[in-house]
Amino acid sequence: MKPITISSLPKSQRSRSLPMGRSYEPLPLPRELYLETTNRCNERCDQCPRTHLQRETERDLSLAEVIAITDQLPILERVVLHGLGEPMLNPELPAIVAHLRSRGAYVLFNSNATALGTAMGRALIAADLNELRVSLDGATSETYARVRGVSTKTLPKIIKNLRNFQELLAESGKALNRPAAPKLSFWFTAMRENFHELPLLVDIALQTGVREIYVQRFIYFGEGLATADQTLYLHAQADEMALIEQTAERCAAHAIAFRATGAATPDDYLGKTEAALEKRPWSPCRRPYSLAYITALGNVFSCCFAPFHPGPAATRVLGNVFEQPLAEIWNGQRYQAFRAAFESDQPWDQCQGCGKNWSL
Repeated sequence: MKPITISSLPKSQRSRSLPMGRSYEPLPLPRELYLETTNRCNERCDQCPRTHLQRETERDLSLAEVIAITDQLPILERVVLHGLGEPMLNPELPAIVAHLRSRGAYVLFNSNATALGTAMGRALIAADLNELRVSLDGATSETYARVRGVSTKTLPKIIKNLRNFQELLAESGKALNRPAAPKLSFWFTAMRENFHELPLLVDIALQTGVREIYVQRFIYFGEGLATADQTLYLHAQADEMALIEQTAERCAAHAIAFRATGAATPDDYLGKTEAALEKRPWSPCRRPYSLAYITALGNVFSCCFAPFHPGPAATRVLGNVFEQPLAEIWNGQRYQAFRAAFESDQPWDQCQGCGKNWSL
């Protein structure tokens, strides 16, 4: 697949002009970025658009490119280094983390932890990574393999990697005379395919010393496991809510934090009903005004949900940081048109499902 850029779009799709007479004051540059450090991956998750939808050419962001992008932002508070790939496959990842930390940014990413060997672990600790979120969509080897498209040997390898990483953290903390970063947590994508194993995640947390478990939002697009019948958001049944309660009790007994996407409790997140939805359920989201998501090819999207839609991804691209400065993209006509639609009753397609089909 060729890189998607604005210049490659049909003329009819390039501007998506502002409504007649509508204009905006320039927004301050974002203080938060999502940087897809790589779009390569060593798993084939059955709920991931990378597995089922058209995707960009495989590529890593280089340290030099990250510096060039982030140097355009005078204030950088938070950087998330994941997208549709596995960040640890980028050999420059620790150097990228170290640079961003030198800027004073809080740095984190999601990972499957399959590549979290001793060398990578030491390098990430030395780079002062703030937070490592481990995506764990099953608590048995069979379910993990089914959901993530890998061998049944993968989950035991991840557990071994995490135990080893905890030893490295303890070693580093002893040398520093304080707890060493990064903070570890588990992120569990809640689907009917795997939800029965949520309480068992506590056992893996106890084996690996992880002290936080999160229920991750599930976004569906009609392929593989990413279908409406798999969703629990707004549709959780009594037995599924009972699993939430069981997990919460087990976590409390072992002083493990149990939360959900968006800082909600799992009970609030999955127990929400359609009656509680606002008329424009996407509207509380502030991502269009506070952050940008940049792919490994430099394409700018409104957030990390944008790739989770079938159809031409080019219609959702807001610009490319290798073609023009980020400030020009952020306050350009196309981004402004996107924001104008967001504030109307007809947002662009990357926003239409938010708050209605999955949580914000």
